[in-house]
Amino acid sequence: MTDARRVEVLRDADELARRGAALVDGWACEDVAARGLCTIGLAGGTSPLALYRHLAARHRVDPLRLRFFHGDERCVPRDHDDSNHRAAREALLVPLGVPCENEFAMDGADADRERAARRYAALLPERIDVLLLGLGPDGHTASLFPGDRVALGERERRVVHVVGSKPPPHRLTITPPVIASARRVLVLASGAAKAEAVARALAPGADPVETPIALAAERTWLVDEAAATGLPRAAAWLERTPSSQHP
Repeated sequence: MTDARRVEVLRDADELARRGAALVDGWACEDVAARGLCTIGLAGGTSPLALYRHLAARHRVDPLRLRFFHGDERCVPRDHDDSNHRAAREALLVPLGVPCENEFAMDGADADRERAARRYAALLPERIDVLLLGLGPDGHTASLFPGDRVALGERERRVVHVVGSKPPPHRLTITPPVIASARRVLVLASGAAKAEAVARALAPGADPVETPIALAAERTWLVDEAAATGLPRAAAWLERTPSSQHP
């Protein structure tokens, strides 16, 4: 991995989304300039959608030079309201002008979920250049849920089928080796409901089985003030933007 723990505290969710879009855009420009290509792993759910919209509006890199992958997917058809593929296309990929062939979507509609997991694992690059991760109030990330020792202990398979604790329960998800091998990881957390999980994940000795997002503890985090309330104010890795400084 090429990044180290850095936690930036932003004023609110909108400022976080704007900063996240700027980081992703900058990293993509660096990779395209250096290698002609950037692979981006997208986070699912609603949390990253504002970042996606800002990224689509401000991008500086040729979208033909980008390849998009997904960190997880619900086992639903691609046009379903719960589909991460659909949400990402509407918020980012279509506005950005990304050709369909530059997005590699998980097949959540395949009834043979183990086969779907194997097929997607074969599509993943050896290392994702920029991997976006969100987290839930329970500390889950992608579809790696607390207490799932099988998925969280996986060291060989890169994509697995899991039965999660949130509906819809059947999901496909990347595994810890994908997170560990990513060149850059950006974790996004906003809202008071995430504060406890953020504090647990960044505490010394955090256990990923209890708080899966701790798998990315030594990467780059963007959190808003509400999600940062449990963090030590004097930590060397904590940075506050001028607008988030308290008097």
